[in-house]
Amino acid sequence: MKYVVLIYGNPGSRAAWEGMSDAQRAAGLAHYQQLNDDLDASGERIVSERLAFPELATRIGPMATDGPFAEAKEFLAGFYLLDCESEERALEIARRVPEASFGVVEVRPVMGLHGPEL
Repeated sequence: MKYVVLIYGNPGSRAAWEGMSDAQRAAGLAHYQQLNDDLDASGERIVSERLAFPELATRIGPMATDGPFAEAKEFLAGFYLLDCESEERALEIARRVPEASFGVVEVRPVMGLHGPEL
């Protein structure tokens, strides 16, 4: 079953990251690299990406607008697309994402046009 793990940031988490020393940032990135390596070894990681800050986004709709978007306090900061045996395993992986301890990490099943992506 495929799951997407959505990692959200907010002004507080962004300020915390910007306030870290180079060594603290390196340790945080090393944590992500270890998670990626573990998921690659298990074959569960399809892809993961860090996303640009909202200021670089453009919304498409009746009227296209450039960021930042004043009404949004939280923003999508990154994601993992996983292929796991169960939702419990996807949740276990999501708990390893550093933001899970102080921010918002969301796990959703991936749905195709005709139902879950099995």
